Amino acid sequence: MTHSVPREADFDLAPNLLDGAMNLTLTTRDCDLAYWLTSVAQGTLLGRARTGHAVAAATPEFMRQDGPLREALVLELGWRSVAEDRAARALSYFVAEAPGVPEMEFFATQVLDEARHAMVFRNHLVELGVPAAELHETIAELSADYVAEVLAPIEEFVVRTVRDEGDFVGAVAAFTIVVEGVLAPAAELSERKWDRLDPAAGEIARGAGIDEIRHLTVGSSIVREHLIREPEYRSRVMEIVTAGRKLWDEVPVLKYVLRRENLFQEGMREHTDLLDGYEVFPGRKLLETTPMERYDIAERWTDEMAEARLHYMDLAEAAAILKT
Repeated sequence: MTHSVPREADFDLAPNLLDGAMNLTLTTRDCDLAYWLTSVAQGTLLGRARTGHAVAAATPEFMRQDGPLREALVLELGWRSVAEDRAARALSYFVAEAPGVPEMEFFATQVLDEARHAMVFRNHLVELGVPAAELHETIAELSADYVAEVLAPIEEFVVRTVRDEGDFVGAVAAFTIVVEGVLAPAAELSERKWDRLDPAAGEIARGAGIDEIRHLTVGSSIVREHLIREPEYRSRVMEIVTAGRKLWDEVPVLKYVLRRENLFQEGMREHTDLLDGYEVFPGRKLLETTPMERYDIAERWTDEMAEARLHYMDLAEAAAILKT
């Protein structure tokens, strides 16, 4: 990788998702189409474009064997692939409704990012032993309830805002503050969980996290700059945050997270040798965590990240709504 790749897009040097999303400032002017073609396509993805991981990051044979650990990862990747697929489709409306070229170019690249995430999550299922000929059927079957109960209501919320109400900035706020702002910490946890158990899955999560830093920071800057130009729009953003919080209270996310994390809990106990001493975050060993604790960790990271981004947007009062 050349030195021309900026740090936040360098696979080895970029901050983790939480640090990057909380501390970096990137705008549509920083992350235009040329940036994506050079820094992302020829930077972040160098040697990882097809699978999302380097050849050296191998999947251990035990991850291809039936059992709770493999089942946990299959569920996680299946659900995330569908979520990213639907995100790519929803974001196509952002491209169509973008008020200017910088916004159009940025969201065109985000559509590519989300479509790529869906692809590499699917491809890793094949690496885990899911027959390629049965891949789409398998994903549809294991994700049907998750799509209906969690993803569909969230997608409808965002698409209605941009397509039906014609509110581009409101849709950016909904996607950045509510959707990605809530899902991103769980993605960060995924990278840390699979780092030793499946290095390939860990790298896939790492690459997706680097993209999410860009999505969160640029989305936040779009909202911030709009509020500077039109401060009266603040009430509309607060309305969207309130509606988003209500939506997250209604969708049964915890049910699906605990189903996956209970399987992970059972499976990781079979590989204590690999995880001995490994800390999911400083001072806390992964082996000592529980499914509910890992959910709570992601929730805490959500609050911390949301507070930082909302302060950046001069929307500190909205953080209290997301925490309720």
